[in-house]
Amino acid sequence: MAEKRNIFLIGPMGAGKSTIGRQLAQQLNMDFVDSDAEIEQRAGADIGWIFDVEGEEGFRKREERIINELTQRQGIVLSTGGGAVLSKENRNHLSARGIVIYLETTVDKQYQRTQRDKKRPLLQDVDDPREVLENLAKIRNPLYEEIADITLPTDDQSAKAMATQIVDLIDNING
Repeated sequence: MAEKRNIFLIGPMGAGKSTIGRQLAQQLNMDFVDSDAEIEQRAGADIGWIFDVEGEEGFRKREERIINELTQRQGIVLSTGGGAVLSKENRNHLSARGIVIYLETTVDKQYQRTQRDKKRPLLQDVDDPREVLENLAKIRNPLYEEIADITLPTDDQSAKAMATQIVDLIDNING
């Protein structure tokens, strides 16, 4: 890959964006950035705390600023938060500034992967996390599909295999 086009990973929580993103960045010798980690680092607080203090709206404003900034860099693999696509501005920046890869997963797989994770504010203190995931999927899946250049199911492969598959697909896009 002569030209280092940005690669943006989108998809629901538990799809493997961060894990696959790290593998992909390593294989392509590119920088890996996780927008949620970047938000936490700059805020000096975790996302759960930001949600508690500023609400989801405050968090989404921070996320918009960070994604606008990060998508202007060159040669990065960016893993976005599951809700990043809720913002029209984020969708525009992502689709205009790089290759968008939608890492698709089932609600069942998400539920398995996020069950014990205490760092998912939308799944904390809820009676039925699976129902929350189903409701999020109804809203977000069409938005992921709207801006995706490539859609890949992540349920049955290792992160390394997924990264290799993405490299091959991007090579094909770039000719």
